[in-house]
Amino acid sequence: MDTKIGALDACHPMSSDVGSIPTNGVVSTIQNPAIPMTSAESTLGRHLARRLVQIGATDVFSVPGDFNLTLLDHLIAEPGLNLIGCCNELNAGYAADGYARSRGVGACVVTFTVGGLSVLNAIAGAYSENLPVICMVGGPNSNDYGTNRILHHTIGLPDFSQEMRCFQTVTCYQAVVNTLEDAHEQIDTAISTALKESKPVYISVGCNLPAIPHPTFSREPVPFSLSLKMSNQMGLEAAVEAAAEFLNKAVKPVTVGGPKLRVAKAGEAFVELADACGYALAVMPSAKGLVPEHHPHFIGTYWGAVSTPFCAEIVESADAYLFAGPIFNDYSSVGYSLLLKKEKAIIVQPDRVVIANGPAFGCVLMKDFLKALAKRLKRNTTAYDNYHRIYVPEGHPLKCDPKEPLRVNVLFEHIQKMLSSDTAVIAETGDSWFNCQKLKLPEGCGYEFQMQYGSIGWSVGATLGYAQAASDKRVIACIGDGSFQVTAQDVSTMIRCGQNTIIFLINNGGYTIEVEIHDGPYNVIKNWNYTGLVDAIHNGEGKCWTAKVRYEEELIKAIETATNEKKDCLCFIEVIVHKDDTSKELLEWGSRVSAANSRPPNPQ
Repeated sequence: MDTKIGALDACHPMSSDVGSIPTNGVVSTIQNPAIPMTSAESTLGRHLARRLVQIGATDVFSVPGDFNLTLLDHLIAEPGLNLIGCCNELNAGYAADGYARSRGVGACVVTFTVGGLSVLNAIAGAYSENLPVICMVGGPNSNDYGTNRILHHTIGLPDFSQEMRCFQTVTCYQAVVNTLEDAHEQIDTAISTALKESKPVYISVGCNLPAIPHPTFSREPVPFSLSLKMSNQMGLEAAVEAAAEFLNKAVKPVTVGGPKLRVAKAGEAFVELADACGYALAVMPSAKGLVPEHHPHFIGTYWGAVSTPFCAEIVESADAYLFAGPIFNDYSSVGYSLLLKKEKAIIVQPDRVVIANGPAFGCVLMKDFLKALAKRLKRNTTAYDNYHRIYVPEGHPLKCDPKEPLRVNVLFEHIQKMLSSDTAVIAETGDSWFNCQKLKLPEGCGYEFQMQYGSIGWSVGATLGYAQAASDKRVIACIGDGSFQVTAQDVSTMIRCGQNTIIFLINNGGYTIEVEIHDGPYNVIKNWNYTGLVDAIHNGEGKCWTAKVRYEEELIKAIETATNEKKDCLCFIEVIVHKDDTSKELLEWGSRVSAANSRPPNPQ
């Protein structure tokens, strides 16, 4: 995972750093002179386009529809902004999600209601993962509001607010722009709110407005300068004092990083704390990639019963643990089976610290707290020393005999060898969660997956978006066949964009993760000729190479080809494995989640 999500230094080079602070510590309000615009440029559409370029969303994922066509014209006309047409709105939203994970903010544009409700699922996923995504919708003609007219692309009612109401619970701000007088304010408020809250926003623009000049757009927009959040100093000092006292009296404390390190922009502060205190350092599964795995005290992923070897034993036997930005849901807690005690825990959230069963401190920013706490802790390596004593290096899977059917653990051993600082891993919902979790990430290697929302098919669009944003990395996507069938079309867009992603399509004939939670005939899917499908999508246009592998020797040859002579191509490798070939972690996790799902109702 790229720790620069939402980071203001991750923006496009031509933009000023959003929310940046000069070295004197004063928040800058104007960073370049306002430049007069021509009438063709002083339009709502061009203002919105310039704002996207300024904040770093220099690629916008779109699906055209009659209500957004004029807006698309103005986005295309903006220098430095690249409009990428997707095959459907869901994938456009997923692509904006993936883009935001690398660049810090993403954007998509769709048409009214039929497009908006189609992209809604992807926006909900971005909301759950704290990703700032600007979701733009081409709305009805401004003259149609309040007229009792019925429009196409609606559910047949004259109330045009249905789409906006659907977005209210999955965005942090909704702007319906149907007049030019307040359009500048609405657009700027929406975009700045997305950046401040690190959540998606919804902007609906009347289809007749983007091309009309207006005085409020007559000058180059002044770059955003977002006011900094600050900790309550007294609360910060009190929280640090209480936490230091709690941890310094512990015998074998540990630290565990969680997924909200990203939204708190506290990754560096967390590493600074780990360097100073010497505690054993683990990550929750959804924080993989946010903490450097080459850190000398890193002990792996803490995921209860399915943790990486020897990690859970150290964390759960500790007499104190500091969790930075955790999310404890049914999946991350393995069906609520973690052996943790509240009285031993310090929980640090982006703006709040809770110490055991005792005091809680609000208005304390995680980054400030971790940096201050690092200066107050006594160095204690006991937990890491214990880990080092009990640790036994993992073995290697048995080598496949010639023409022996390929096993999943052998596949991932070869994927491990492909990783470097020039790669990034995208793990689809399913058994890839567990297999990718065991990969050891070299310094600088990106890693992304969607654990909180867990929408199957997410990875195809997210791979498109992430690869577009992180052009310096070669993306390696691990996708199951069931998930791929949901969103396969936008492999087409990857080829159009000239991306060189390597996709491992794991063909095991069904929804394996759901089989392990609750099996039934509905988990078996129709088998496709996946390489044949991608060849048909390729259709001789662009750079694309496919291979179907059944044995280890074929896999080795395919990887060799993909990383050498086809290194500039999109490489699609279909890996055929047995339907029951799963990680042992999925077997354990599935049974525990199944038990949690099947709890009987409480007595009334």
